[in-house]
Amino acid sequence: MPEVLSRASMLLNLDSRLRGNDDYEVQTIMRQLIIEKEMKLILFDIDGTLMDSGGAGTRSMDLAFAEVFSVPRAFQGISMAGKTDIQIMKEGLIRHGIDSENGNVGLLRDAYIRSLRTEIENPLKRLKPGIRESLDILKEKDEVFLGLLTGNIEQGARIKLGSFGLNPYFPLGAFGNDNEDRNKLLPVAAERFSRLYNNEIEYRDCIVIGDTPRDVECAKIHGAYAVAIATGPYPYEALLKCGADMVLRNIGEMDYSLLS
Repeated sequence: MPEVLSRASMLLNLDSRLRGNDDYEVQTIMRQLIIEKEMKLILFDIDGTLMDSGGAGTRSMDLAFAEVFSVPRAFQGISMAGKTDIQIMKEGLIRHGIDSENGNVGLLRDAYIRSLRTEIENPLKRLKPGIRESLDILKEKDEVFLGLLTGNIEQGARIKLGSFGLNPYFPLGAFGNDNEDRNKLLPVAAERFSRLYNNEIEYRDCIVIGDTPRDVECAKIHGAYAVAIATGPYPYEALLKCGADMVLRNIGEMDYSLLS
Protein backbone atom coordinates (compact mmCIF):
# COMPACT_ATOMS: atom_id res chain seq x y z
CA MET A 1 0.00 0.00 0.00
CA PRO A 2 2.76 2.55 0.78
CA GLU A 3 4.21 1.91 -2.68
CA VAL A 4 0.83 2.63 -4.32
CA LEU A 5 0.44 5.84 -2.33
CA SER A 6 3.97 6.84 -3.23
CA ARG A 7 3.32 6.39 -6.93
CA ALA A 8 0.02 8.25 -6.68
CA SER A 9 1.76 11.12 -4.95
CA MET A 10 4.42 11.11 -7.65
CA LEU A 11 1.78 11.40 -10.38
CA LEU A 12 0.00 14.25 -8.59
CA ASN A 13 3.30 16.00 -8.14
CA LEU A 14 4.14 15.46 -11.81
CA ASP A 15 0.82 16.99 -12.88
CA SER A 16 1.46 20.11 -10.82
CA ARG A 17 5.04 20.43 -12.08
CA LEU A 18 4.04 20.07 -15.72
CA ARG A 19 1.56 22.95 -15.63
CA GLY A 20 3.07 26.05 -17.17
CA ASN A 21 6.40 24.43 -18.11
CA ASP A 22 7.85 24.48 -21.61
CA ASP A 23 8.56 21.35 -23.66
CA TYR A 24 12.19 21.07 -22.56
CA GLU A 25 11.24 21.17 -18.87
CA VAL A 26 8.49 18.62 -19.44
CA GLN A 27 10.97 16.25 -21.10
CA THR A 28 13.43 16.72 -18.23
CA ILE A 29 10.76 15.90 -15.64
CA MET A 30 9.66 12.83 -17.56
CA ARG A 31 13.22 11.59 -17.83
CA GLN A 32 13.65 11.92 -14.07
CA LEU A 33 10.59 9.70 -13.56
CA ILE A 34 12.28 6.83 -15.38
CA ILE A 35 13.38 5.74 -11.90
CA GLU A 36 10.27 3.54 -12.06
CA LYS A 37 12.03 1.47 -14.75
CA GLU A 38 15.34 -0.35 -14.87
CA MET A 39 17.77 2.19 -16.27
CA LYS A 40 20.79 1.50 -18.44
CA LEU A 41 23.64 3.92 -19.04
CA ILE A 42 25.38 3.11 -22.32
CA LEU A 43 28.87 4.57 -22.57
CA PHE A 44 30.53 4.73 -25.98
CA ASP A 45 34.18 4.94 -26.86
CA ILE A 46 34.88 7.27 -29.80
CA ASP A 47 37.85 6.36 -32.02
CA GLY A 48 37.39 3.00 -33.68
CA THR A 49 33.92 2.60 -32.19
CA LEU A 50 31.82 5.57 -33.26
CA MET A 51 34.09 6.94 -35.92
CA ASP A 52 37.35 6.99 -37.83
CA SER A 53 38.83 10.48 -37.73
CA GLY A 54 40.85 9.90 -40.88
CA GLY A 55 44.07 10.05 -38.85
CA ALA A 56 43.26 13.50 -37.45
CA GLY A 57 44.11 12.56 -33.88
CA THR A 58 47.55 11.11 -34.63
CA ARG A 59 48.45 13.95 -37.01
CA SER A 60 47.38 16.51 -34.43
CA MET A 61 49.52 14.87 -31.75
CA ASP A 62 52.55 14.95 -34.05
CA LEU A 63 51.89 18.54 -35.14
CA ALA A 64 51.48 19.65 -31.53
CA PHE A 65 54.76 18.05 -30.49
CA ALA A 66 56.55 19.62 -33.43
CA GLU A 67 55.06 23.03 -32.61
CA VAL A 68 55.94 22.97 -28.91
CA PHE A 69 59.17 20.93 -28.82
CA SER A 70 60.44 21.01 -32.44
CA VAL A 71 60.40 17.21 -32.66
CA PRO A 72 58.80 15.85 -35.87
CA ARG A 73 56.79 12.59 -35.94
CA ALA A 74 57.24 12.30 -32.19
CA PHE A 75 54.62 9.57 -31.76
CA GLN A 76 55.82 7.29 -34.52
CA GLY A 77 55.85 3.73 -33.14
CA ILE A 78 53.76 4.58 -30.06
CA SER A 79 50.59 2.49 -29.86
CA MET A 80 47.58 4.70 -29.10
CA ALA A 81 44.68 2.22 -29.19
CA GLY A 82 42.64 2.29 -26.00
CA LYS A 83 44.94 4.74 -24.21
CA THR A 84 43.97 8.14 -22.86
CA ASP A 85 45.28 11.27 -24.58
CA ILE A 86 47.15 12.32 -21.45
CA GLN A 87 48.76 8.90 -21.20
CA ILE A 88 49.85 9.11 -24.84
CA MET A 89 51.24 12.63 -24.43
CA LYS A 90 53.27 11.57 -21.39
CA GLU A 91 54.65 8.56 -23.26
CA GLY A 92 55.77 10.87 -26.06
CA LEU A 93 57.43 13.28 -23.65
CA ILE A 94 59.24 10.49 -21.81
CA ARG A 95 60.41 8.88 -25.06
CA HIS A 96 62.06 12.13 -26.11
CA GLY A 97 63.56 12.89 -22.72
CA ILE A 98 61.25 15.79 -21.88
CA ASP A 99 59.85 16.38 -18.39
CA SER A 100 56.21 15.32 -18.26
CA GLU A 101 55.37 16.91 -14.91
CA ASN A 102 56.19 20.64 -15.20
CA GLY A 103 53.39 21.95 -17.37
CA ASN A 104 54.56 20.43 -20.64
CA VAL A 105 51.46 18.24 -20.87
CA GLY A 106 49.30 21.36 -20.73
CA LEU A 107 51.29 23.03 -23.49
CA LEU A 108 51.05 19.92 -25.63
CA ARG A 109 47.32 19.57 -24.94
CA ASP A 110 46.58 23.15 -26.01
CA ALA A 111 48.59 22.78 -29.22
CA TYR A 112 46.88 19.46 -29.92
CA ILE A 113 43.43 21.06 -29.72
CA ARG A 114 44.48 23.86 -32.07
CA SER A 115 45.69 21.34 -34.64
CA LEU A 116 42.71 19.04 -34.24
CA ARG A 117 40.24 21.80 -35.11
CA THR A 118 41.88 21.91 -38.54
CA GLU A 119 42.88 18.28 -39.05
CA ILE A 120 39.41 16.88 -38.34
CA GLU A 121 38.18 18.51 -41.56
CA ASN A 122 39.57 15.86 -43.86
CA PRO A 123 37.98 13.70 -46.59
CA LEU A 124 38.93 10.39 -44.94
CA LYS A 125 36.92 10.77 -41.75
CA ARG A 126 33.80 8.60 -41.49
CA LEU A 127 31.31 7.18 -39.07
CA LYS A 128 31.50 3.47 -38.41
CA PRO A 129 28.75 1.41 -40.12
CA GLY A 130 25.33 1.64 -38.49
CA ILE A 131 26.32 4.12 -35.80
CA ARG A 132 23.82 6.88 -36.48
CA GLU A 133 20.98 4.41 -36.93
CA SER A 134 21.85 2.67 -33.65
CA LEU A 135 22.07 5.96 -31.75
CA ASP A 136 18.66 6.94 -33.09
CA ILE A 137 17.20 3.65 -31.85
CA LEU A 138 18.78 4.00 -28.41
CA LYS A 139 17.82 7.62 -27.83
CA GLU A 140 14.14 6.69 -28.25
CA LYS A 141 14.25 4.17 -25.38
CA ASP A 142 13.06 5.90 -22.22
CA GLU A 143 15.06 3.64 -19.92
CA VAL A 144 18.32 4.14 -21.86
CA PHE A 145 20.72 7.02 -21.31
CA LEU A 146 23.71 7.67 -23.54
CA GLY A 147 27.16 8.90 -22.60
CA LEU A 148 30.83 8.68 -23.45
CA LEU A 149 33.71 6.80 -21.90
CA THR A 150 36.74 7.80 -23.92
CA GLY A 151 40.44 8.40 -23.67
CA ASN A 152 40.00 11.64 -25.59
CA ILE A 153 40.28 14.84 -23.60
CA GLU A 154 36.86 16.45 -23.54
CA GLN A 155 37.63 19.28 -25.97
CA GLY A 156 39.06 16.81 -28.45
CA ALA A 157 36.10 14.47 -28.06
CA ARG A 158 33.62 17.26 -28.74
CA ILE A 159 35.58 18.45 -31.80
CA LYS A 160 35.58 14.95 -33.27
CA LEU A 161 31.90 14.28 -32.55
CA GLY A 162 30.93 17.78 -33.65
CA SER A 163 32.31 17.12 -37.11
CA PHE A 164 29.52 14.53 -37.53
CA GLY A 165 26.84 16.34 -35.53
CA LEU A 166 26.87 13.66 -32.81
CA ASN A 167 27.33 15.78 -29.69
CA PRO A 168 23.58 16.06 -28.93
CA TYR A 169 23.41 12.29 -28.42
CA PHE A 170 25.86 12.48 -25.52
CA PRO A 171 24.97 14.90 -22.72
CA LEU A 172 27.54 13.42 -20.36
CA GLY A 173 30.79 11.51 -20.37
CA ALA A 174 34.08 10.63 -18.75
CA PHE A 175 37.20 11.75 -20.58
CA GLY A 176 40.95 11.34 -20.70
CA ASN A 177 41.48 14.62 -18.86
CA ASP A 178 39.37 13.33 -15.93
CA ASN A 179 41.94 10.64 -15.26
CA GLU A 180 44.77 9.32 -17.39
CA ASP A 181 43.95 5.80 -16.14
CA ARG A 182 41.04 4.55 -18.24
CA ASN A 183 40.07 2.07 -15.53
CA LYS A 184 39.04 4.97 -13.29
CA LEU A 185 36.66 6.62 -15.77
CA LEU A 186 33.46 4.61 -15.32
CA PRO A 187 32.87 5.96 -11.77
CA VAL A 188 33.30 9.48 -13.19
CA ALA A 189 30.61 8.84 -15.79
CA ALA A 190 28.25 7.33 -13.19
CA GLU A 191 28.72 10.34 -10.91
CA ARG A 192 27.98 12.74 -13.75
CA PHE A 193 24.86 10.76 -14.58
CA SER A 194 23.74 11.10 -10.96
CA ARG A 195 24.24 14.85 -10.97
CA LEU A 196 22.58 15.39 -14.34
CA TYR A 197 19.50 13.24 -13.73
CA ASN A 198 19.33 13.51 -9.93
CA ASN A 199 19.38 9.73 -9.63
CA GLU A 200 22.05 7.15 -8.91
CA ILE A 201 22.92 4.27 -11.21
CA GLU A 202 24.68 1.04 -10.31
CA TYR A 203 27.85 0.13 -12.18
CA ARG A 204 26.20 -3.18 -13.11
CA ASP A 205 23.60 -1.16 -15.05
CA CYS A 206 26.29 0.49 -17.16
CA ILE A 207 27.22 -0.85 -20.60
CA VAL A 208 30.59 0.10 -22.07
CA ILE A 209 30.95 -0.20 -25.84
CA GLY A 210 34.44 -0.03 -27.33
CA ASP A 211 36.84 -1.55 -29.82
CA THR A 212 39.86 -2.54 -27.71
CA PRO A 213 40.64 -4.86 -24.77
CA ARG A 214 41.22 -1.73 -22.68
CA ASP A 215 37.58 -0.74 -23.19
CA VAL A 216 36.54 -4.17 -21.94
CA GLU A 217 38.87 -4.02 -18.94
CA CYS A 218 37.66 -0.60 -17.80
CA ALA A 219 34.11 -1.97 -17.70
CA LYS A 220 34.70 -5.39 -16.15
CA ILE A 221 36.86 -4.06 -13.33
CA HIS A 222 33.73 -2.31 -12.01
CA GLY A 223 31.25 -5.09 -12.79
CA ALA A 224 29.78 -3.28 -15.81
CA TYR A 225 28.68 -5.00 -19.02
CA ALA A 226 31.30 -4.88 -21.79
CA VAL A 227 30.56 -4.89 -25.52
CA ALA A 228 33.56 -5.18 -27.84
CA ILE A 229 33.15 -4.18 -31.48
CA ALA A 230 35.66 -5.25 -34.15
CA THR A 231 35.60 -1.93 -36.02
CA GLY A 232 38.98 -0.73 -34.73
CA PRO A 233 42.51 -2.16 -34.75
CA TYR A 234 41.61 -5.46 -33.07
CA PRO A 235 40.07 -8.28 -35.14
CA TYR A 236 36.95 -10.10 -34.03
CA GLU A 237 38.89 -13.23 -33.07
CA ALA A 238 41.20 -11.27 -30.75
CA LEU A 239 38.30 -9.54 -29.03
CA LEU A 240 36.66 -12.92 -28.35
CA LYS A 241 39.56 -13.63 -25.99
CA CYS A 242 39.49 -10.40 -23.97
CA GLY A 243 36.64 -11.19 -21.60
CA ALA A 244 33.87 -9.11 -23.17
CA ASP A 245 30.25 -10.04 -22.44
CA MET A 246 29.35 -9.50 -26.10
CA VAL A 247 31.56 -9.30 -29.18
CA LEU A 248 30.24 -7.82 -32.43
CA ARG A 249 31.65 -7.35 -35.88
CA ASN A 250 29.80 -4.03 -36.08
CA ILE A 251 27.16 -2.15 -34.12
CA GLY A 252 24.45 -3.45 -36.44
CA GLU A 253 24.74 -6.82 -34.71
CA MET A 254 23.76 -5.35 -31.34
CA ASP A 255 21.27 -7.43 -29.34
CA TYR A 256 19.01 -4.82 -27.75
CA SER A 257 17.39 -7.44 -25.49
CA LEU A 258 20.24 -6.84 -23.04
CA LEU A 259 18.59 -3.50 -22.28
CA SER A 260 15.43 -5.12 -20.91
